[in-house]
Amino acid sequence: MIQPYPVLIIDDEADILTSFDLCLRSCGIDNIICCQKPAEALRIIDDQPLGAMILDLSMPGVTGQEILAHVRETRPGLPVIVATGVESIESAVECMKLGALDYLAKPVEEERLMASVRTALEMSRLRRENTSLRESLVQDRLANPQAFAHFTTASIKMRQIFKYLEAVAASPEPILINGETGVGKELAARAVHKLSCPGKPFVAVNVAGLDDMVFSDTLFGHRKGAFTGAVLARKGLVEQADDGVLFLDEIGDLNETSQVKLLRLLQEREYMPLGADLPRPSEARIVVATNRDLEAMTREGRFRKDLYYRLCTHMVRIPPLRERTDDIPVLLELFISQAAASFGKDAPRPSRCLISRLGAYPFPGNVRELRAFVFDAMGRWNGGDFSCGPDSDTAGHLGMHEELCFPATLPTIDETVHALVREAMSRADGVQTVAARWLGISQPALSKRLKKDGL
Repeated sequence: MIQPYPVLIIDDEADILTSFDLCLRSCGIDNIICCQKPAEALRIIDDQPLGAMILDLSMPGVTGQEILAHVRETRPGLPVIVATGVESIESAVECMKLGALDYLAKPVEEERLMASVRTALEMSRLRRENTSLRESLVQDRLANPQAFAHFTTASIKMRQIFKYLEAVAASPEPILINGETGVGKELAARAVHKLSCPGKPFVAVNVAGLDDMVFSDTLFGHRKGAFTGAVLARKGLVEQADDGVLFLDEIGDLNETSQVKLLRLLQEREYMPLGADLPRPSEARIVVATNRDLEAMTREGRFRKDLYYRLCTHMVRIPPLRERTDDIPVLLELFISQAAASFGKDAPRPSRCLISRLGAYPFPGNVRELRAFVFDAMGRWNGGDFSCGPDSDTAGHLGMHEELCFPATLPTIDETVHALVREAMSRADGVQTVAARWLGISQPALSKRLKKDGL
């Protein structure tokens, strides 16, 4: 169980501390602090973030009730489990009034202790996520902008997604990233990696088209001799990911048998290499992505409901480019710069007309398609007006004057002439002879028009 914050166990009996410690470690909870001195425990509570606490009541010097009252005053969000030999209704009621999550009588059954601690850690995690979400919404700023440096965006929608990913990055639950082809789903997965476990492995695999045998071997690996041709043992991607991020792309194309195996990995946090006799634990954070509607697929019986509900604990949708057209100018500038450097050319400046035309295009291939348009056009470009997109001819409009762009409501002739004269004078820096030459009229005719229009 992934624990960013430790479980603090407070008891004056060393044997109890050892017993509780071993019990929790046996179920995968290994971030533990054992404290035999109540006064020292108070310092730990004040100085260190904690995920949960197990507390004895009858201790010399400082009682458990006093520690519980201190926690309620200074750390009200910390879940506390009371484990004591003082078994009475009055004591239990008093502890619950002081904010205890659970009351366990010694000797404590292992299963009861583990279940209570897991509940406490889950409650603590949810409180942290809610707090993080509230803070990000109120402050309207990113706590870790460097994690999203590989995104080029000016979109408010994308900024909201970044805030959400920051809030859930520390959660051990899987993250489902949904979006059309080319929107940047893997970039979002890499952002989660940078937020949750920088420096740890990031392992990505596209599971589309993998049959069950290949899927199992790819993810879980195999032992030597597991099947014909397995002359050497092979590490699977789960083992390679270790305690980093395992990114499974196109999860909607996974066949049903493989879905069952993935569900086991998520639920039990363990997997079985091919040919192995015993399961192995997994600490990898699972991030999945798809361009399919998994909810609709579950209704149609094409995707397991239990797996879907397990995957959608944290879910984000990356909007298509047509829903964030304010990103087109910044992406266009980026891709033109990259393409110009790639071809060894000077970077042309995109016109407002080109940006307007691209903004009206639906971009079924999204950011990836825009990049392809730019690189294709840059390869053909030899100076002059630069144009790219689905309406460019085979020459890419290279060296040709770009088509005129008009608003949704067409202007009148007088309005069009007025705007044209004003634009010519602006580009000519007020020099009438230059503007007149561009407009194809004489300088006296332009001067007369300027006086008429009050320019």
